[in-house]
Amino acid sequence: MTWQRSLREAVRSGLAVERTRLEPLAALRGAAGVAVVVAPALWLTTPAFAASSAFGAFAAGMATFQRSWRPRPVLALAAGGGLAFSTFLGYLAAGHTAAFVALLAVWSLGAGMAWALGPTSGVVASLTVTVMLVVVTLPTSLPGALGHAGVIAFGGLVQAALIVAFPIRRWGAQRDALAEAFAAVADYARRLRHDPMAPFDPEPMMTARSAATLSPRQARRRPAQLRGVRAVAERIRPVLASLADPALGAAADGPERERARQLLAVAAEVLDAVAHAIRTGRPVRLPGQVAAVLEEPEGGSPLRGPARRAAGRLAALLEEAVEEANGPSAADQAAVQGALLRPTVPKLMPLALRAVRRELRWDSPVLRHAVRLAVVTPLGYVLGWVLPLGHGYWAPVTSTVVLRPDFSQTYARGVARFAGTLAGLLVAGAVMRFAAPGPLVCAGLAVFCVGLMNLLLRTGYAVASACLTAYVVFLLGMAGVGWHEAVTDRVLLTLLGGALAMAAYAVFPTWETTRLRERLADWLEATGRYAAEVVACYAHPADRRRHRRVREALLEFRSARLAWDQAVGRARAEPVRHRGLSPRASELAKDALTLMARGGMLLEAHLPPRDAPPIPEAEGFAQAVRAATASGSAAIRQRSPFQPSLSTLRQRTADPALARATELIAEALEDLANAVRPSTTAVREERGSGAARGKRRPTPEA
Repeated sequence: MTWQRSLREAVRSGLAVERTRLEPLAALRGAAGVAVVVAPALWLTTPAFAASSAFGAFAAGMATFQRSWRPRPVLALAAGGGLAFSTFLGYLAAGHTAAFVALLAVWSLGAGMAWALGPTSGVVASLTVTVMLVVVTLPTSLPGALGHAGVIAFGGLVQAALIVAFPIRRWGAQRDALAEAFAAVADYARRLRHDPMAPFDPEPMMTARSAATLSPRQARRRPAQLRGVRAVAERIRPVLASLADPALGAAADGPERERARQLLAVAAEVLDAVAHAIRTGRPVRLPGQVAAVLEEPEGGSPLRGPARRAAGRLAALLEEAVEEANGPSAADQAAVQGALLRPTVPKLMPLALRAVRRELRWDSPVLRHAVRLAVVTPLGYVLGWVLPLGHGYWAPVTSTVVLRPDFSQTYARGVARFAGTLAGLLVAGAVMRFAAPGPLVCAGLAVFCVGLMNLLLRTGYAVASACLTAYVVFLLGMAGVGWHEAVTDRVLLTLLGGALAMAAYAVFPTWETTRLRERLADWLEATGRYAAEVVACYAHPADRRRHRRVREALLEFRSARLAWDQAVGRARAEPVRHRGLSPRASELAKDALTLMARGGMLLEAHLPPRDAPPIPEAEGFAQAVRAATASGSAAIRQRSPFQPSLSTLRQRTADPALARATELIAEALEDLANAVRPSTTAVREERGSGAARGKRRPTPEA
């Protein structure tokens, strides 16, 4: 993609306003937290002191709106504490420009490295930098600095207390995530009726698993509907694909296919009913014809062999899903049993340090983002201080909130920030110029802007920037900062900060396009491990650890696939030509690996019981998969062609599921070798139309 097209897409993305579900009660609660802190501070202390308290309550409230499965009070307290510490250090160094610039660089570097812990940590850490830049402009002494830091921490405490005292839709986010997982499986069942190779997106399953990660206290208190039903959805997914597969399940046409379509349709209805029950917290209500369709038809079922076993397994799993959604019968069991327990704060610190240490390499996107932030923020502060414009901190604030670890977000947010700032300045400036409100009115307008921003936060960054700009204007007006500066000055500083952020990414980029081969090799290794672990279960059916190993391999596969999808999405927006892996080759490689994962998924639906006799050739199949994926991943990283040895995988076996899976895995490895071979573009184009030959269409079921 050219720079011109990339910039055009960034402008379109930055100015887009999305329609989304609003949360007025949560927005009102966040605004109330700011009002509860500002009102007494304005009454008992000075307006400048009240402005500091407002920044603390505002930033703590913003942290609670970030996407995180941790308890919201914890996020508010962490944000308030971090803001208090950063602003106190800023106050100590504010009197010495060189010391403050050095502190700003070090703190910005740490805030950038916080992205190693996740987007929520990165956003909250960036907030500490922006609040430090704004608050230290308010004059104070050392005792006053302690007071400002204390009242900022108090703002976070108030937000946490409001969340505890007025919970809104408790467990709602976890319910929604689990319901979306069941709805995704229901949609998958409907599409399988018409397309046996229909795709399945595993992201809802990954989100539901993340939502199920709880603290021990949460695990003891979570609703009964959320205690084990997610595992049932996981087991239903491969059974649906096995039933619809023409080679392993029902025949491509005839009575078997009609019976399979009936079962898939009723499975979709049951799964939708379970999803609705989980979302609303009510009992499952099933259509009347469900039981009749799931029962054995008069005269016997037309399904035979693996398809008949899959149908019986599906009926049992659907019944289990309904029972779990209505509440497990063993209510006396400890709720913690089977839960994914989140580490406590003392145990989390070593994990956080290890995560940051893993990113301390020069090709890490997180480290490069931290370096960009550590250079651009102090540079913006110095330029704003040198230029003859009022309130020069607007430039580094803009750079801090615009910069992100990837190209598309940085440039889209730069455009949105400028447009939103311009709109917010025009509206708030007009109010300050013509109405000249007093401190109390300014405080009320600031609280209103906070509530409006919380309400419209997910509609687009441009809208949020407009509300944020108006909030800062009214807050500084409450502190006595008059609206005597020209609007042009603030617009120019915002434009300067955004330009610095964009230029920093252009000069010191982190291009995903050049890392696609690494991502593909990681995905191949994870897919090969998943397929090999499932195949090995047929060689060692009595192994008690087999299910745990398969589950771990499946989760690793999903993480690698998600990383690949995100990398490809970012690469498409980058103004970089491909280096060794073209868009066409990327699509063909994705098709090959999803076909390989399908082979493992079909086997997972028919895992043998522990007392089943072992299949000796399965161990050879598993070793062949491991060897082929190891050589393939090494060749992809080294940009060299590879030819997998498929003779072992093409050997005959009496088990139909194992035969079908090894056939798919062998085809997938062969297709992948052709997809990444630079000298066979024509062959890749020809094989890319393999779906027209009717053999198969790969799809990411796992």
